[in-house]
Amino acid sequence: MTPRHHRQRGAALLLLLAVLGLGAASLLISAFGRNTGETERQQRTLATLAQAREALLGFAATQGRLPRPAASALDGRERAADCADDAECSGFLPWVALGVPGVDAWGKLLRYSVTPEMARAPIVSSAAIANRVVLDRNARGELAFVAGQEQCDVSAQCLPVVLFSQGKDHYGTAASGVRQVNTARGNLDEAANDSASRSFIARPASDNAALSGGAFDDMLSWITLPTLYQRMRAARNLP
Repeated sequence: MTPRHHRQRGAALLLLLAVLGLGAASLLISAFGRNTGETERQQRTLATLAQAREALLGFAATQGRLPRPAASALDGRERAADCADDAECSGFLPWVALGVPGVDAWGKLLRYSVTPEMARAPIVSSAAIANRVVLDRNARGELAFVAGQEQCDVSAQCLPVVLFSQGKDHYGTAASGVRQVNTARGNLDEAANDSASRSFIARPASDNAALSGGAFDDMLSWITLPTLYQRMRAARNLP
């Protein structure tokens, strides 16, 4: 083979390697971009939850109680009537009443559940019982309490309120009021949160359907009773 043919063959090989390299780089950049976009949405959602949490504390400090859930998926004012039970005090964050965004970074309405006693003024701190609880799954896949316990009473209080985003996939309700269809199988923990009125599950996000509780991307936040009472006492709005 002549030197010229060697040079041509070498140039063709370099060109092929360059094309393959560009293709691989394109795939990596694309994947990295998607991951960066999702991470940004998660961070924005966490910031929105933190803003909502602070607004709830401010509302309680001025009103002497926490707000009731939103009137509907399209009406961010709080419900007009007191909650008759735990189910009626679970729904969507009352974003208009709080003056905060009502949706997460995926355009889904934030969920909200408040102890009925904590949504009525005045809250009598010596007798009111906060009854919301949050659980996680341990290394064996069993549910274990993160906040609260099985029985809530005056001497062993649980949480006054829980709020959460239902994440990118599966469950949730858009700002238009349209519910997202759950297309996953075995995501039992997300299903539990979707219908919960007292007990909620907080887990690290995972798309592994084989884990106990299935795939999960809900993002939860809550307020402890000492934190709520501290803010209300500072405003002199707690009997």
